[in-house]
Amino acid sequence: MTSRTVTLLDVARAAGVSKSTASDALQGSGRVAEATRDRVRAVAEELGYRPNSAARRLRRASTGAVGLHLPATATRLDYYMNLAFGAVERAQEDGLDVVLLASSGAPGGRIASRVDGLLVIDPEAGDSAVPALLDAGVPVVTGERYLGPAAGPSAAVVCDNAASLTALLDHVTERGARRPALLAPAGSSAWATALRSTARSWGLAHGVEVALRTVPFAATPGETEATARELLSAHPAVDAVISAPDGSAPGVLRAAAALGRTVGTLHGSEDSTRGAPLRGGLLVASCVDGAATRGAQPPVTAVDLRPAAYGRACAELLCDILADRAAPDTVRLHAWTLETRASTGSPD
Repeated sequence: MTSRTVTLLDVARAAGVSKSTASDALQGSGRVAEATRDRVRAVAEELGYRPNSAARRLRRASTGAVGLHLPATATRLDYYMNLAFGAVERAQEDGLDVVLLASSGAPGGRIASRVDGLLVIDPEAGDSAVPALLDAGVPVVTGERYLGPAAGPSAAVVCDNAASLTALLDHVTERGARRPALLAPAGSSAWATALRSTARSWGLAHGVEVALRTVPFAATPGETEATARELLSAHPAVDAVISAPDGSAPGVLRAAAALGRTVGTLHGSEDSTRGAPLRGGLLVASCVDGAATRGAQPPVTAVDLRPAAYGRACAELLCDILADRAAPDTVRLHAWTLETRASTGSPD
């Protein structure tokens, strides 16, 4: 049946059931035996059946839209814009529009009347808008887990943020660093919390204290430069700086230049009493890849969180829940990659 659109009647005939039974089986409604439901769904998948989105909205009194809630600082971060585009693209494949919700939007009940489901990205435990969103009465998918109290089940797409920072710390150590530092994001998101915790646990496991400074969740290069200059001036033995916030790494490069530190190599003699390199080279890396890290001089080693693909993954899980293809508390893992570049002495 590749020459025309597969209909619900086609599925019903192939599965040997009535059209109404096929409809109930695919929607998860009615009194349909589990074996019959599984058979109908298997046949629908085999035939490539896609429900008519307009008809589905009429049957379910659906709005044909999902809401997207981003952190308040998202509008100036490359990462979240790419994530939003990915989410929009995937939702449209299921006939759904995406409505961007204001950070101080309407209460959950009013939001639920306008959307079929919600995407809540990097929810902060301290964000007063999040509890109402999670309790809005529609399916919710969070991008990263919500660490605050939740009224009901929500699905999530998560990255292994502990593993990504561990990979960065291991990488700079392999490149010769002995005194790493982390410019960690403030706030109570799962991402920020995982990075701060991992820096401490990695240091304990390796017998090395990771110098920790806190910067705003969406720190500008100027804010990062000021913090990096203070850190490197107070602790000249620091030989690797990992900057967490998206777009902030150029600030570390500027601080290094101002202090006469050469980025991308570790040189100079070693302090025989402390076993640490004297002021000279510096390795720089970032927890978030993007245009700022790729276009920096030198280009900066970074974790590519693949934000467009992440947005797609969040929207896909919500679409699957709305279509009864996934449970409302499903958790899926999103993969990241480490891009090594000249800022850590690696080829671009």
